[in-house]
Amino acid sequence: MLVDSHCHLDLPDLAGHFVEVLEAMQRNDIGCAVCVGVTLEAFPNILALAEAHACILATVGVHPEMTGVREASVDELVRLAAHPKVVGIGETGLDYYWHKDAPEWQRERFRAHIRAAREAGKPIVVHNREATADTLRILEEENAGEIGGVLHCFTETWEVAQRALDIGFYISMSGVVTFRNARIVKEVARRVPLDRLLVETDSPYLAPTPFRGKRNQPAYVRHVAEEIAALREMPIEEVATATTDNFFRLFRPTESFSARN
Repeated sequence: MLVDSHCHLDLPDLAGHFVEVLEAMQRNDIGCAVCVGVTLEAFPNILALAEAHACILATVGVHPEMTGVREASVDELVRLAAHPKVVGIGETGLDYYWHKDAPEWQRERFRAHIRAAREAGKPIVVHNREATADTLRILEEENAGEIGGVLHCFTETWEVAQRALDIGFYISMSGVVTFRNARIVKEVARRVPLDRLLVETDSPYLAPTPFRGKRNQPAYVRHVAEEIAALREMPIEEVATATTDNFFRLFRPTESFSARN
């Protein structure tokens, strides 16, 4: 069994094909997908998906790119995260690609999410784009290693991965690792300790080869795992077992979650 540790099933590209998405997951032995929150306004739809389907879990958070949306207080994030199908806080982090002019509001939002994660006892899902130094600094300053989390859709160097691992975080590989020119990402995929590695799709974005440029979906996480297995020269079954075990160790879904059985 594989787990897609990060996707966006509520977005229109996937929501309109939800039955097909679930059927494809079943055919490819994808036992679980985490639908990741990006705004509080969209969270009720995400939670409804998770409540209706045993194989769907959720996170709650406000994405660093999002402006003109309702901000989340620490108290509200903690309250929403108490739901048994909510396994993490995020997607949070920093994105200086889209917001270069006044990033302080992003940093404060990020800190609030880390504090909420520590109070809720649930891990953090971290987005980082062109903000590596500040992302790692804030994780360290806020003692994020006490609760842990994952740097999702990792595209940085091995040196950055090492520092994240030292903090206590997991590294998640997306379809980017299958791209022919993704030399740096492939190196990280080879070197990350197997017990600290996750796989994801970030669907509907970043479809792996051979579907690059098309709509992504959780079933395609198998292609991510297959590429990692090839890079590490090990059977796909070992990568599937390790990344699934890592997911359950980090996110600790409740005992009522049965997809693993």
